[in-house]
Amino acid sequence: MADHTHDLFVIGGGSGGVRAARFAAQRGARVGMAESGRMGGTCVNVGCIPKKLYSYGAHYAEGFTEAAGYGWEIAQPPTLNWATLKANRAKEITRLNGIYEGLMTNAQVLRLQGHGRLLDAHTVEVTSDDGKTTRHSARHILIATGGTPFVPEFPGCDLVVTSDDMFDLPVLPRRLVVVGGGYIGCEMASIFHGLGAEVTLLYRGEQILRGFDEEVRAFTADEMCKHGVDVRVNADVARIEALPDGTRRLTLKDGAQLDADVVLYATGRRANVRNLGLEALGVRQAESGAIEVDEHFATSVPGVYALGDVVGRMELTPVALAEAMVLVDHLFGPAPGQSARTMDYDNIPTAVFTHPPIGTVGLGEQQARERFGAIQVFRGDFKPLKHTLSGSSERTLVKLIVDAASDRVVGLHMVGADAGEIVQGFAVALKCGATKAQFDATIGIHPTSAEEFVTLRTMARG
Repeated sequence: MADHTHDLFVIGGGSGGVRAARFAAQRGARVGMAESGRMGGTCVNVGCIPKKLYSYGAHYAEGFTEAAGYGWEIAQPPTLNWATLKANRAKEITRLNGIYEGLMTNAQVLRLQGHGRLLDAHTVEVTSDDGKTTRHSARHILIATGGTPFVPEFPGCDLVVTSDDMFDLPVLPRRLVVVGGGYIGCEMASIFHGLGAEVTLLYRGEQILRGFDEEVRAFTADEMCKHGVDVRVNADVARIEALPDGTRRLTLKDGAQLDADVVLYATGRRANVRNLGLEALGVRQAESGAIEVDEHFATSVPGVYALGDVVGRMELTPVALAEAMVLVDHLFGPAPGQSARTMDYDNIPTAVFTHPPIGTVGLGEQQARERFGAIQVFRGDFKPLKHTLSGSSERTLVKLIVDAASDRVVGLHMVGADAGEIVQGFAVALKCGATKAQFDATIGIHPTSAEEFVTLRTMARG
């Protein structure tokens, strides 16, 4: 076996790369890592963390309004200091960047600041910020470079921003147009409406949130509209032009026009594979650019592996973390007393931080019908107790999908306050194969929205 300076070299310091580097080092491997940006990847810097912080911030506007029903008298209308929010967010992100750097230092990982590129299956060239290059040999190379926003080519595409830009806009836009109806677009629309912007969301399809349960999609769209987001489906942009005062004027394909201060394009993400040397090395990629891997995250080139968003499976931080542990076990063996992990993509819970938020685990109704044939659907929507005094017309949806043959709950969905927190617990139950009878036998916590999942007795449809 050739002598290498590293057992594992990781390109990318996001969630998956850091987890793989850290635990490989704990197994005794000699590990190096190259990251050209700030540590923590998309999630820490321009994804999950800042998004959730801004979502918290946006909810205060609703809270100020709803407080009157509980007897609170707010003398002056509250105002948002955008600069303060940005500064506090930046301080927290910098703290997290430091924690990720510390994880590498404490694990004795060689941490290199610069862009990594594969020269061959066992050699990485790292170009530092000042242009200097170094070469590093490794028995295994891991690509964990994540994804990047995608903007299609069209007249005026240079006048838009992406989700990466939204957390540090110089000025909070008075008018925001969001193009795209996926989870990122819907989250940004909800958040910036809550922060005070007038928001229009344009989606070229029939309904927002493609891939989610159909009833969840429709219910969320209705609630977003009730909150004040102007959701327009079957709407596509033909061109954008800049007016003399800086306004962005959008012309839609049906001829309609609307003006905005900022246009956010949230039209999907692509694997971040630019200038990695993959084509020259023969690493097989999908048409989208995503790196193709097997069940052990091995690419078509022996010795080169990839995981996380760059492989385009489920682009979620916890999924990248789990994939990293599977890879470490495969390459360096499991921890003492443990068996090697495998990756199971069924029943992975997720949340969408719209207003109100979505929590979901398992199959949607149509997916369940296609897989099992005979199913039972239990659902309910109601005004939460909080809003009996708040004055808000917001409602909550809870839904269970059951395989009729086995009585197993195969899908659980919620749209409402704290949906992500509630569904995480139920995800354990679905992972364990819980049945509807076991849900029915569970005592609820009263009064909560969560208890509705164990009190659904009447089948809505079969």
